[in-house]
Amino acid sequence: MQGVTLVANTRRALVVGGSVGGMASAISLQRAGFQVDLAEIDPAWMIYGAGLTITAPTLRALQVLGVLDEVTQQGATWELISVFTRDGERIQELRTPRISPELPAHGGIMRPVLHRILSSATRKAGVDVRLGTTLETMTQVPRGVEVKLTDGHRACYEIVVGADGIYSKLRERIFPDAPKPTFTGQVIYRVVAERPQGFDRGEFYRSEDAQLGFNPVSATHLYMYLLERQPANPWMPLEEQPRRLYQSLEGWGGIVPRVRAVVMTSSAPTVNYRPLEAMLLPRPWFQGRVVLIGDAAHAATPHLASGVGMAIEDALVLADELKNGEIDVALPRFMDRRFDRSRMAVENSVRIGEIEMKHGSPDEQGRLLAESMQALRQPM
Repeated sequence: MQGVTLVANTRRALVVGGSVGGMASAISLQRAGFQVDLAEIDPAWMIYGAGLTITAPTLRALQVLGVLDEVTQQGATWELISVFTRDGERIQELRTPRISPELPAHGGIMRPVLHRILSSATRKAGVDVRLGTTLETMTQVPRGVEVKLTDGHRACYEIVVGADGIYSKLRERIFPDAPKPTFTGQVIYRVVAERPQGFDRGEFYRSEDAQLGFNPVSATHLYMYLLERQPANPWMPLEEQPRRLYQSLEGWGGIVPRVRAVVMTSSAPTVNYRPLEAMLLPRPWFQGRVVLIGDAAHAATPHLASGVGMAIEDALVLADELKNGEIDVALPRFMDRRFDRSRMAVENSVRIGEIEMKHGSPDEQGRLLAESMQALRQPM
């Protein structure tokens, strides 16, 4: 192909999408011996959103990726979770065993902070980050993929990794009949506020109508999430979201009133709201030398707080298999290691949400959550 850049004796990889999974893949592939280009359509490479809960398996994945110290220093960690009724009565205190002695039991961080940590690590790894561009054309050839990006860049890559999220354009291109993301019947509100004095753990509030939780995300701030049943899948204007959240928080006890009080003030942080969708791509997640990871292949709801962790695990496992074998052998092995684990996370997170919406058994919900988290604690 005229104009294609070829570098002798260099393994080349293209990652499409500068998300957490995309950055983790670029870093991991670079370390595995590839020269990696990362194409991100947003010229500013910005990330929005509120806080992020980091489970023990996700902490382990961040450790393997090499950024755990920065995450724990700039985020927060804790050992205990307190469970309350809707009116604020403490009914249970949970201590989760550490997954390994050097890892905290739980963690949290602001999404923009995690993005800053990973984007810095991506550049330090030697990845060529190409902003404001994405795929224009892609042709599979023997032992590679010829690519033209929308900025005019042309190259031939041994492998192309799609990490462009739940609405993946690359998935539509290589699997036009793939299942679409499906609304689950729940919506989530997220907001960040200052930590009250003495707030040093996760808090979870139980109600028949909604589920509410708080986690530390820094030395000074906490992250609140509220899950509600909304069968109509309502998208609402940004300016409407604080008022709706304020209404939804009426009648909750504990620390909720203190957070509710700032939601409608001029100094309140932006409320993050979205309907929950899920999607699982049947195996395989690859066609030829093009492979999908993260939400592009398996988008779960946040009930297991594992979406980011699963995307990082995908990236680590893919690089491990590519380092140890030929691509045509490595990709089926990648699927063998990742499909059942990812399917479990998607199906069980959706099922937990269904139990909440149908006012099902708290025992069933607790059992499913415990079984899911125990499965995710196993080696990736």
